[in-house]
Amino acid sequence: MSPRNAPRRYRYRPGPRGRGSSNRRRQRRGPNTRSDQSASLAATAVGPPAGGDIEIPSKITVQNLANLLQVSPSRVITALIMSGVLATINQTVSYEESAPVAEELGFTPKLQEEPSEELTVSPTERAADQEPSRMIDRPPAVTILGHVDHGKTSLLDRIRRTNVMEGEAGGITQHIGAYQVESDGRKITFLDTPGHEAFTAMRARGAMATDIAVLVVAADDGVQAQTLEAIDHARAAQVPIVVAINKIDRRDANPDIVKQQLAEAGLVVEDYGGDIVSAQVSAMTGTGVDELLEMILLVADLSELQADPTGYAYGTVIEAKVDRARGVAATLLVQSGTLNVGDTVSVGASVGRVRAMFDDRGKRIKSAGPSTPVEILGISEQPIPGDKFQAFADEKSARASTAQLASKSATSADTADAMSLSEFSAQTGAQGVRDLNVVLKTDVQGSLEPIQSSITDVSTDDVRVRVIRASAGAIVEPDVLLAKASNAMIVGFRTSVEPGANNAAELNRVEIRLYDVIYRIIEDLQAAAEGLIEPVSREVIDGHVEVRQLFRVGRTRTVAGCFVTDGLVLRSCGIRVFRDRKKVFEGKLASLKRFKDDVRRVEAGYECGIAIEGYNDILEGDIFEVFHNETGSGSVDESARV
Repeated sequence: MSPRNAPRRYRYRPGPRGRGSSNRRRQRRGPNTRSDQSASLAATAVGPPAGGDIEIPSKITVQNLANLLQVSPSRVITALIMSGVLATINQTVSYEESAPVAEELGFTPKLQEEPSEELTVSPTERAADQEPSRMIDRPPAVTILGHVDHGKTSLLDRIRRTNVMEGEAGGITQHIGAYQVESDGRKITFLDTPGHEAFTAMRARGAMATDIAVLVVAADDGVQAQTLEAIDHARAAQVPIVVAINKIDRRDANPDIVKQQLAEAGLVVEDYGGDIVSAQVSAMTGTGVDELLEMILLVADLSELQADPTGYAYGTVIEAKVDRARGVAATLLVQSGTLNVGDTVSVGASVGRVRAMFDDRGKRIKSAGPSTPVEILGISEQPIPGDKFQAFADEKSARASTAQLASKSATSADTADAMSLSEFSAQTGAQGVRDLNVVLKTDVQGSLEPIQSSITDVSTDDVRVRVIRASAGAIVEPDVLLAKASNAMIVGFRTSVEPGANNAAELNRVEIRLYDVIYRIIEDLQAAAEGLIEPVSREVIDGHVEVRQLFRVGRTRTVAGCFVTDGLVLRSCGIRVFRDRKKVFEGKLASLKRFKDDVRRVEAGYECGIAIEGYNDILEGDIFEVFHNETGSGSVDESARV
């Protein structure tokens, strides 16, 4: 068969001809080998040449060290492991630990000199230096809180006179936005958060950006679980609360029942003789929205909110994202001073120059005063919501300040923001009247009121004990976050700790104390208030295990075939048996096996065989909690259990 008569799929198709065609294709494709690509990347790299001198600060994260040495973080981690240092990408290492890594990569490390204290001026110090003659009234920054589907975004949408909800997936808020509206010639800044947890997460990072909290409660649904949580978080932040009773246009709306439920939760509105300002609104029809704005401005007037518009700006990061076309875009809330296009700013751990600035409507602006939310372009790294930003006279001052603050942060990384009971006891009487904040969790609702009342009665002339949150159920991660932000400890009565909460407590160094007897709670708190409590051995939860199969060994012994769901199991650890979330036994491991071999440890994701000393009544589906005791804060203390 000739090529001309062959079927189409068999026909011979000669390649493109012509002089230089392959070169042209190669030029269009660009470098076609990995070595060419590496050479291209190396040509664009910026930093100290290999073999040169390099300055390393006394404390630096592994990620920043990798950026400084122009290598991948994994290579730095490998070099640290070879020198006997175990560190993750976000962990901080000292100069003594990072210098050998630099030497191995051909650099000559030198210890970076600490910037002078004059270069770093914190927002608190700037606020203290403000002169009263330069202070002006500033718009209030308002956060919207409340239960899911009670109309938070719809209400804000009505206030802004634009349709925000159409841009949200499923009508649910997906990010933190900052918007400014005007009422009676005065401005109000609204922070639309996804919930009280995000509000508290920012506060845990030291960001006190909110002046007033608007609690949205649906008139047809009343006070719900998340409503109570929002109340606790707003109270812990010590910000004024304005209640917006939404959806009054519904047929089954009953604002009076909502007011009664709020009174039971401790928020007594003015209609009932209390001091909480409230307004009945409808996000759908706009009824009462103007009255709500008037109430917000009234509360702002009582708070006497002021700021200095002169000087360099500082404030808080509200949100940040990476845009493919524009790069890093950060939404900032200016809290004092004036931010201008062209200013050099330090945002989190990065330094940049404000190339462009936009208001909440997407309009380009050149400057922004106090309480103004803006989106800026020009920073190199994506900051975290809650990070602080400051403007400086030049890039040198900004970088020196950022390096010093990073060094201070790394040096104080081991210092807990949330104070343990023994630490509080040691400092009792040193600073006059002090607050001992407690997050209380109990097994059942009926235990809350008597325990909360007893805890409050522990207060003395020098120590005021405050229960910032009281609820029934297991201790969960949001409880730890609230304790972290409020410098509080967690007290649990006949309840358990979720694995995520335990990990968060370890990370944030929040103390969790578990009790089985009420009077032991009172004794420990009284001892702390009087400065008499001694440091105790605390318990660390190592992991959790699920029983999947049972094996009988001999006549009486039972071995559980288990799967380690999280953490790890150590041969020397203690063990608790939970059945239907209730503890049924506590003791020690008798044996730990992998197949037929005795082992010292089994990590998450692996199966093992466990026998418990003196206990054989194990059932399939039981959950084992393994633990060990150590002295220190930020862990679970079960020494008070009886």
